[in-house]
Amino acid sequence: MLGFKRGLPLIAGAVGVTLAALVAPAYASGTAQLKAFAAQVKSARGEFEQKQVKGQQDGAMKVTNAASGMFEFSRPGRFIWRYVKPYDQLLQADGETLYIYDKDLNQVTERKLGTSLGASPAAILFGSNDIEKNFTLKDAGVKNGIDWVELKPKSQDTQFQRVGIGFRDGNLAAMELYDAFGNVTLLTFDKIQKNPPMPADNFKFTMPKGADLIKG
Repeated sequence: MLGFKRGLPLIAGAVGVTLAALVAPAYASGTAQLKAFAAQVKSARGEFEQKQVKGQQDGAMKVTNAASGMFEFSRPGRFIWRYVKPYDQLLQADGETLYIYDKDLNQVTERKLGTSLGASPAAILFGSNDIEKNFTLKDAGVKNGIDWVELKPKSQDTQFQRVGIGFRDGNLAAMELYDAFGNVTLLTFDKIQKNPPMPADNFKFTMPKGADLIKG
């Protein structure tokens, strides 16, 4: 989603999600379900697992950069995305500024959120619900009981060529991020709470003691 150290892009780039209890009847297409998700889910929290997959010359698939952690968000532009394993790293945004904290280095990188979010996969989950402003949507059929929609960024200034999001029975079930180098980032989500109350100061970043600050 949002690229950072050690090759672990955020959902906000990348994401297989199980969002139980999206209040809606069965939808006719992945596109319709995505629009319902964007309209109905204003905030959420849960856990995630992430990995990258790349095809090898012998046809085998190589899995790298396995990671896991937790996240929470409140639209638009407020989120916490924390990697717990294998490294403790944090991406946090308060609606205006994005902070990337590397605990090992005790270093914080600060960026303006507008230029960081843009047409990244993170914008689908954490941005406004106007997804079609930054992405072209196309139904991508059914695979393993999941209705898929393909999103292509309208901007060329993004590290991802396309994003696949899958829904099952109105619930967000999977997300795949395809970059220009043939890598696919997969995330799976669990223990999702939909629309919990989240005060704005919940996303206020506190500078860790003694950390170096870099403004990007």
